[in-house]
Amino acid sequence: MRNSVLEVDPKRYGRLLARKLPAVIRTEEENERLIAELETLDRRHDDLSPEEREYSELLTVLIEAFENTHYALEGSTPDSRLRSLMDEHGLRQRDLLDVFGSRGIASEVVSGKRAISKTQAKSLARIFHVPADLFL
Repeated sequence: MRNSVLEVDPKRYGRLLARKLPAVIRTEEENERLIAELETLDRRHDDLSPEEREYSELLTVLIEAFENTHYALEGSTPDSRLRSLMDEHGLRQRDLLDVFGSRGIASEVVSGKRAISKTQAKSLARIFHVPADLFL
């Protein structure tokens, strides 16, 4: 469950932001740097302070804004976007069994024979750090 903003200590959060200096992403290098930082935070997900969780959400918003602007996938389909992201991340269908629950469903989704559910889209969004609606 998401920590509420009320749990975030403004002074601690301010110090964290002052150290990290997050800003609008303008280059691919900045995007890659923030993605790496977000992945580091994601690996510690259960151990993050409320301030780090808030910072993680801020990074997600910044990354999504950059990628939505620079990587528009107009004309593509949810399954082709999924295949593209899987290729980019070196993943195979079996790597996503936790999302789909079975090899059969994973195969049908990846091949475009079955639509991606909202729950699956949210899981995929977390894995690939993209908006869930990319898969719907």
